[in-house]
Amino acid sequence: MLMQTHEARLSALREELARRELDGFVIPISDEHLSEYVGAYAQRLAWLTGFGGSAGSAAVIRKPVKGTGAAMFVDGRYTLQVREQVDGKLYEYKSVPTDSMGDWLVECAPQGARIGFDPWLHTRGWAEQMKTRLTKGGAELVAVESNPLDAVWEDQPQPSPAPAFLQDERHAGRSSADKRAEIADWLKAEKLDAVVISALDSVAWTLNIRGKDVDHTPVALSYLTVQADGTADWFIAPGKVPDDVAQALGNAVRIRPRDEFSEAFAAFAGKRVAADPDRSVAAIFERLDEVGAQIVSETDPAVLPKAIKTEAEQQGHRAAQKRDGGAVTRFLHWLEGEAPGGTVDELSAAARLQAFREKCGDLRDLSFDTISGAGPNGASPHYRVNEETNRTLEPNSVYLVDSGGQYPDGTTDITRTVWIGPGEPSAEIRDRFTRVLKGHIALATQTFPPGTPGSALDALARQFLWMAGLDYAHGTGHGVGSFLGVHEGPQRIAKPRGSQAGTDQELMAGMLLSNEPGYYKAGEYGIRIENLVVVEERHIEGAEGDWLGFETLTLVPIDRTMVDRELLTEAEIGWWNDYHAQVRETIAPELDGEALAWLENACRPL
Repeated sequence: MLMQTHEARLSALREELARRELDGFVIPISDEHLSEYVGAYAQRLAWLTGFGGSAGSAAVIRKPVKGTGAAMFVDGRYTLQVREQVDGKLYEYKSVPTDSMGDWLVECAPQGARIGFDPWLHTRGWAEQMKTRLTKGGAELVAVESNPLDAVWEDQPQPSPAPAFLQDERHAGRSSADKRAEIADWLKAEKLDAVVISALDSVAWTLNIRGKDVDHTPVALSYLTVQADGTADWFIAPGKVPDDVAQALGNAVRIRPRDEFSEAFAAFAGKRVAADPDRSVAAIFERLDEVGAQIVSETDPAVLPKAIKTEAEQQGHRAAQKRDGGAVTRFLHWLEGEAPGGTVDELSAAARLQAFREKCGDLRDLSFDTISGAGPNGASPHYRVNEETNRTLEPNSVYLVDSGGQYPDGTTDITRTVWIGPGEPSAEIRDRFTRVLKGHIALATQTFPPGTPGSALDALARQFLWMAGLDYAHGTGHGVGSFLGVHEGPQRIAKPRGSQAGTDQELMAGMLLSNEPGYYKAGEYGIRIENLVVVEERHIEGAEGDWLGFETLTLVPIDRTMVDRELLTEAEIGWWNDYHAQVRETIAPELDGEALAWLENACRPL
């Protein structure tokens, strides 16, 4: 009999901790590659607690000295969602970074407690910081050899057996051999013998392969080591490498069973080996230490070149955006006709949007679970609809839809906020929507010198909200992959990270980012306007030195119903009109009939 309730699962975990003589355990959303989105087999936090967000952790104490002995730690994006999905009788709600998990464990665990963690799911930095905090509080951090959740999760899925496949070089713009040669040159320049690459998107980019092992992210569960002589070892489960993939990689890439990865480190004894402390789990560093390797902490050498898109990748994104824009426009036309009748709900809207994408050609997957938020559900920035939370798109309300597609030539991500009629939006909604729009335009039109980090631009998008005493609790922009992760680093546009503010990556020509300011009124509605942009070189008459700016790639009408024209400057109105003229010119060939007529009307000058 499988455990159906989260209370039973929590109880089973505590019994397993007792068998292992552990007093507590930490459960992150993570896999052995520190992925943002993980395969079904690694969804341990969701199974244990019911939480469906993409970022968060839980801590469980077997016999607490205070409180429930279990807590959920999430950031501001999930404040509402965690309360809707996780039973408050079982788990306390904690807000990151205000609440410290280490402090909570010290306060709630008995003196001398042994707190377990899985070293294949955490970074070395996390483990060191947690060990220091627990030791100071009279507790001990213990690395487990196997995860106790796996011992009690009776119907835990197996890792995906799907085969890897090639990413066509005409989409990649560079060969795998060229990328591996660049990494080898870097290794030799740094006097390193090898580098361990464990981030799934970095492995995929380096080898020009993709996979179907993680929902919405086309990667294959595997590890890669690259040596200074240009050869590489790819650790992947047997049977997942078709002949055409092996032939394309050639003899310079040795294909080895995935379960040999840790054992293979023995060959690094006495060698200088690079590993990324932010993208490699603690267990990798532990194993390198054990075999006597000299560990050099370096950023994964695939990260920056992966972020700077080739001309082929940029052209691929434009083509993907055109198809995707046609699909989203068809959806918005359909929505305007159907939703005011009160017959559309969040699930049916998301399904219809996916159907339009599937008809547009070559959709391989969604790039993430569609955020289909009606009314108050839209106030949760990373809301994910299910049967229990599903709401009707009520007449005279705000609907937020954030969605994207995975195509072989590009990854899309777009948010549109729509007024569901037949009535008119309130003055407050028009004000908030227009302030978000003004921030979006300010960022889209900004020029900046090389060397500028995204954190230096973040306030541009928030300024008009700030003037009204308003803000939003998420970043303004994230990097985007090329038929890879919809969230990709190292570039970002967000508030400075405290003491780490100086480490923010400078924005460079060829980088893809989102532009997505928003506003959220808890219990009522959410607003977000998101387009993808690419950093490009920008010529300014009379300028001194080099300058950069953004080309907007996403081309879909923005709802004019909620725009307060009186709050816009002439320059902002000019941007709106120019943008919608480009939308009309680009997307019109994708449409016909009523959808085309709807586009023409939606794109008329403001």
